[in-house]
Amino acid sequence: MSFEWVIRIITENWPMFLRGAGVTLLIALIGTIFGAVIGLFAGVIRTIPMPERRVNKLFLKVINAILSIYIEFFRGTPMIVQAMVIYYGSALAFGIDMNVFVAAIIVVSINTGAYMAEYVRGGIVSIDKGQFEAAHAIGMNHFQTMWNVVLPQVIRNILPATGNQFVINIKDTSVLNVISVTELYFVTKSISGNNFRYFESFFVACMIYFVMTFIVTRILLYFEKKLDGSDTYTMIGNDRPVQVNQQH
Repeated sequence: MSFEWVIRIITENWPMFLRGAGVTLLIALIGTIFGAVIGLFAGVIRTIPMPERRVNKLFLKVINAILSIYIEFFRGTPMIVQAMVIYYGSALAFGIDMNVFVAAIIVVSINTGAYMAEYVRGGIVSIDKGQFEAAHAIGMNHFQTMWNVVLPQVIRNILPATGNQFVINIKDTSVLNVISVTELYFVTKSISGNNFRYFESFFVACMIYFVMTFIVTRILLYFEKKLDGSDTYTMIGNDRPVQVNQQH
């Protein structure tokens, strides 16, 4: 590898690298946010207690079946295939001329939502049943219990998994080059095709991916620590801090 070429590639093509990295981050961020919302709704619906009325029970079973198919399909197929099916398939089957950026957001969001649905469902199931019983005992229905008691704990508990999914999405956006999304991998492929220095070009891209994921990971760790709060607290009427033992 020639470091002179690495410097030259960066110097001559940094606007393209910067634009590609920006598109990668934007798609990953928007896709993760939308996917988290999809997963939150899907996870909550999948944990609704089975109603007694036959019509409501049948309706809930149908919804759960649809969600199960959605989750299994998008968790069981590669994102690169999903991108091809959604972008080219929608054009061939329904005549929809979809913008590639919109298609990329849809692909990442739906894919992320399938994983987030299982994170949320697992988080809800892990909550002690006594909290549900206590909430119902004071007159809360299922949705009030979810909103006021369960979901705040679930969101905090799945925050590391959500951050990890964001990091995965940053890397997985590289597969979107198959539908000509001008993200970092697509840009790097164009640059290497112009200068025929494939190793040096993709070495630069590799470093950019690493820097992005490293910074995002550290930011997420910072927010997790903020949410954990302080290890000590002071009781009213007592100025001596009390140490709280936390098991990690």
